[in-house]
Amino acid sequence: MVTSIHQLDDGAWVSVNDSREVNVSDLWWLARHDFCACEMADFLAEGFVEVGVDHGSVEARIAGQCIACGAQGVTDWLELGRVDPVSATFRSVVPESVHVPRRRQRLARSE
Repeated sequence: MVTSIHQLDDGAWVSVNDSREVNVSDLWWLARHDFCACEMADFLAEGFVEVGVDHGSVEARIAGQCIACGAQGVTDWLELGRVDPVSATFRSVVPESVHVPRRRQRLARSE
């Protein structure tokens, strides 16, 4: 199954299979990260920089800042959700839960 993903509105939204699914302005808890010196970064998402799909997992690198220390930059890859292989339904993660960014290269990227 092919999953279509795109950045919309200058990185404000991620579209999955032609449906706006994830927007910026959420706070993400980041653990085991290199984003800033905080043990747990309280990261404010300001824009999607790059999106990709890895075995049904929709992931993105997100620009933003840690509201605890003020550091600004771009995260490593964060999972935004998964696409069910049978129904093609997208199920998003809960941004307020704890997330661990990944450094690895994505298998497919949108342009």
